[in-house]
Amino acid sequence: MAIAPELRAQILRLFEVEHWLVGTIARQLKVHHGTVRRVLEQARAAPAPIAARASRVDPYLPFIRETLAKYPTLAASRLHAMVGERGYVGSASHFRHCIAGCRPRPSAEAYLRLRTLPGEQAQVDWAHFGHHTVGRARRPLMAFVMVLSYSRHLFVHFSLDARMDSFLRGHVLAFAAWGGVPRVVLSDNLKSAVLERMGEAIRFNPQLLAFAAHHRYEPRAAGIARGNEKGRVERSIRYIRQNFFAARHFTDVDDLNAQARTWCEAHAGSRAWPQDQRLTVREAFAQEQPRLLACPEQAWDLGERVVVRAGKTPYVRFDLNDYSVPHTHVRSTLTVVADPERVRVFDAATVLATHRRSFDRGAQIEDEAHLQALVAHKRGAREHRAADRLTHAVPGAAELLVRAGERGYNLRAIALELARLLDQYGAPSMQAALAEALARDVPHPNAVRLALEREREERNQPPPLALPLSERAQALDVTVRTHGLAAYDELRPESRTTDSAPAEGAADPLPEDEP
Repeated sequence: MAIAPELRAQILRLFEVEHWLVGTIARQLKVHHGTVRRVLEQARAAPAPIAARASRVDPYLPFIRETLAKYPTLAASRLHAMVGERGYVGSASHFRHCIAGCRPRPSAEAYLRLRTLPGEQAQVDWAHFGHHTVGRARRPLMAFVMVLSYSRHLFVHFSLDARMDSFLRGHVLAFAAWGGVPRVVLSDNLKSAVLERMGEAIRFNPQLLAFAAHHRYEPRAAGIARGNEKGRVERSIRYIRQNFFAARHFTDVDDLNAQARTWCEAHAGSRAWPQDQRLTVREAFAQEQPRLLACPEQAWDLGERVVVRAGKTPYVRFDLNDYSVPHTHVRSTLTVVADPERVRVFDAATVLATHRRSFDRGAQIEDEAHLQALVAHKRGAREHRAADRLTHAVPGAAELLVRAGERGYNLRAIALELARLLDQYGAPSMQAALAEALARDVPHPNAVRLALEREREERNQPPPLALPLSERAQALDVTVRTHGLAAYDELRPESRTTDSAPAEGAADPLPEDEP
């Protein structure tokens, strides 16, 4: 950080003319004492060393230095115990302060500037950008960042996890955005890339090896604690934090990714190319893009695969949520294949269910056909289904059912009636009405209905529409049209023996009583 000329001159004047100490100058000018020392050292006017006072630890310094030379990372608490056994009686805090300067310091290491050929290498890493709330779930917001080492062209894609399928999806999207594949992809030693490492012996993730073989590139892992080897992606992550994500507003992850794509092409592509300030990153990428490998014709099959177990209910649990399956597959082992848009449930190679993906927590994603089949199969499932749907949509309904059971009410009838009110008025209104009924200690649907009607009248809303009739009710609700009875007159004996038929519209003669 550059020091202002005015501040530099003031520091030198206070030290050389006023003879202020370094600490006094730092406190009065509100700067760090290291800044004051740096100014004085640059001006070749280093402060006179202060004579060190004798300390109780001085007789033990040779032993301490010898021990630290053999064991540089030995804890100060252990050293304090060792010198205590040899007669040291000072405090632990003072001892720790005294030996802080005795530890051997690693010498400064010089690095070569790494240069790569066009299309040769890309660097990739994950970055954590806080958390994102989806419904009742608080999920980590992760950024997949990949940068071409030659042109510094950026690609960033945000997701709500850092699993293997998201890692490979980031590669596929980056290759598609660049229209090619680099020959080498350098990554950190994260579990998605490296399962085990002992020195230079590396055991890569088998899924990554299969993915790399499909795209014809070489996966490579950076050295342990060697951040300089992948400095381009490290600096790119810092650049994304400061120039894109800071004070960024977005509605969901899809909106954030749309903004990130625009930013990578426009703002990030317009910055100066580090190797030649006369060119932009976009122009350097135009030179590098023809050198990239062609993308394979057959797309990689993306998706997370998880083996799950269906319980007694027709649902499987995946990523904090429940997804419905046919009731014929309860208590069986199934396979879930998920991507950011949908969740598919397989029994071997047969697709049992396809649902939209939910990133909420505790949600029930259902296919109505699965539930209708279960209701038709099991006669008693209707009321249980109504109560289950009711308690998930309106949490206060569980308390009302408990109180109603304590008073001996018919729980099935109450659950069905509350479910009907839920369909007519919606969950928010039902929750408020249930809270009012519980506050009045009237656990009955009539109290809930009165609260709902009062709220509707206060809002001047029309009455709710009647629910459609069930299939059985529709079958019974049939209008029967009667037909005329004239055809029955031909069956009477009088009509067959009488020569002349009665006039149309005339009343039939009454039969005479037999003796």
